[in-house]
Amino acid sequence: MRLARHLAEHEQPRKVGADLPELTQPYIGLTPRKMNKTELARAIRQDIIAELDAVALYEAHIDGTDDETAKRIIRHIVNEEKQHAAEFMVLLEYLDPDQVTLGAEGAEDARLMLQGLEPEEPDSQAPTPQGLTVGSLVGEQQASA
Repeated sequence: MRLARHLAEHEQPRKVGADLPELTQPYIGLTPRKMNKTELARAIRQDIIAELDAVALYEAHIDGTDDETAKRIIRHIVNEEKQHAAEFMVLLEYLDPDQVTLGAEGAEDARLMLQGLEPEEPDSQAPTPQGLTVGSLVGEQQASA
């Protein structure tokens, strides 16, 4: 009885969920409005990263156990995460058409390198983006010094 009274007097109230890990909460204070396509594309890139990170984590679980039933279930989940990453890539290509062009160029470069060939250098005459760039800011800083 004395133990129960002691615990009741000294026990600190616990917040519900206080023992749970903090999870990403993407809609609390981060998006005061709906995202445009560019912002959504950026968010989808983060989703792709999260899916691939989950694949790496779950594969580590597989490596860390001898339980064949657990391995079989986790392998199934790994494959689902890989599918999710691929689905997000398709969505990203829809949201950011440059992703398609640059992705195809990068894939072709990689295929050439796998064959022992060197990819062509990017066109140095390609148009440069207008506005502030790191280079233009450095140039301004050096000019004012």
